[in-house]
Amino acid sequence: MPLVIRKTLLQVETTLVEGGKEAGAPLVLYAALAVLKNPWAGRGFVEDLKPEIHAAAPVLGKLLTGMIVKAVGSGAGVEGYGKAAVVGLDGEIEHASALIHTLRFGNHYREAVGAKSYLAFTNTRGPANAPVMIPLMDKADEGRRSHYLTIQTSIPDAPAADEIVVALGASVGGRPHHRIGNRYQDLKELGHDVDNPAAV
Repeated sequence: MPLVIRKTLLQVETTLVEGGKEAGAPLVLYAALAVLKNPWAGRGFVEDLKPEIHAAAPVLGKLLTGMIVKAVGSGAGVEGYGKAAVVGLDGEIEHASALIHTLRFGNHYREAVGAKSYLAFTNTRGPANAPVMIPLMDKADEGRRSHYLTIQTSIPDAPAADEIVVALGASVGGRPHHRIGNRYQDLKELGHDVDNPAAV
């Protein structure tokens, strides 16, 4: 089944004041979303998802990455990044996962922004207007807590039962007035390896 994209959306949110105090630098959050026909909807249980993954994921990765980079102004300007997918009620969580958990999707974004850390993610199921939650982390430093952020949005008419919403998120800046330190300080205080911010 060919990829059918019904619509795309771009959301930009700028935080100027947090906690009643003006931000030293505004936090700008970007979300690029695509609403597409679920290529597996109405087909019963599909054992092999690869043909549709290979056909759709690169197109979505290129499209959404281009939207983010154009909005930010450059890939280098992106600091935090993440991804999400919400499948409609007639689909499986596996359908949402399939389109974002492949290098054919994520590598477009990683390469465009020069990222080293993994892409934080959510994959959920819901009706139209379901929350789309895009978790973010620093693209180069997974221990930098100032960039642990979540973009929350929704689309009033999506996903329909036979659709999937696929999204990328980005931040320019971290949380205003962040003051909880980072994982490296915790690791040092606990006597763990500071070169292993995931503590694994």
